[in-house]
Amino acid sequence: MATSIRTTNPAFPKARRRALAFAVAAIAAAAALGAAPAGAGQVGNVEILTRADGRVLPVYERDGRRWIMGTPGEEYAIRVCNTTGARVLAVMSVDGVNVISGDSASPSQSGYVLAPGETADIAGWRKSMSRTAAFYFTALPDSYAARTGRLENVGVIGVALFRERVRPIALDQLQRKDAVAEPRSAPAPGAAGAARDAATESLAQSPPERLGTGHGRSETSYASYTQFERASEAPSETIAIYYDSYENLLAQGVPVAVPPVARFRPDPFPDRGRFVPDPR
Repeated sequence: MATSIRTTNPAFPKARRRALAFAVAAIAAAAALGAAPAGAGQVGNVEILTRADGRVLPVYERDGRRWIMGTPGEEYAIRVCNTTGARVLAVMSVDGVNVISGDSASPSQSGYVLAPGETADIAGWRKSMSRTAAFYFTALPDSYAARTGRLENVGVIGVALFRERVRPIALDQLQRKDAVAEPRSAPAPGAAGAARDAATESLAQSPPERLGTGHGRSETSYASYTQFERASEAPSETIAIYYDSYENLLAQGVPVAVPPVARFRPDPFPDRGRFVPDPR
């Protein structure tokens, strides 16, 4: 069981819990977005984009759920946009796993803090304050969730958005601001998981064709701690985006379009005759 980077301080009453959250650094995306967000709400928008070409994956709706089509081996990023004029906390999960702590996900856990109007691309599992492991679509047995014994929620990306609690600042607090510094917590080292054998046994009964998200290449991605106090215990908004392969989405009745790769397949040896003809 992985050690969690705690987001709440037990010393505070429930309504006044403080979140020790990550400030996004060096991963803000300032480009204008051409396609409609996969998840659009009053607090934030969420899109999934391919990292090779920056393409936003189209969204297909079925029975009230939003679906995207993943391609095995393709790296992706979760683009989160804060559409408000204040800071928000985005607690993010992939396949039911918190992308920062590696714990089975809960809205009360660690998340990323976005400044007013900020857009950020979250491209991997956080390994430290300076490194991440890339997200990529992969077969179920290779997914991070499966390899850590958690198969139940493979195939969904979640973002729980919290507004920040606004507190009036008294004059005496301003005067004491620089006199007393609040101690900062350091991330605890991750504990080694002990569920790999159980996961391997469970995979024998799992459909291998399902898609999950892998634990990919190590990359540089800087973050820092910041203080964030949630306005409420429950998220202001929760956005869920489901994903699977083209074949599986079709089988589930999701109205997906034909994959772009299938629209045009050049033939290297078309039958044109014995010699090179004149152009038309």
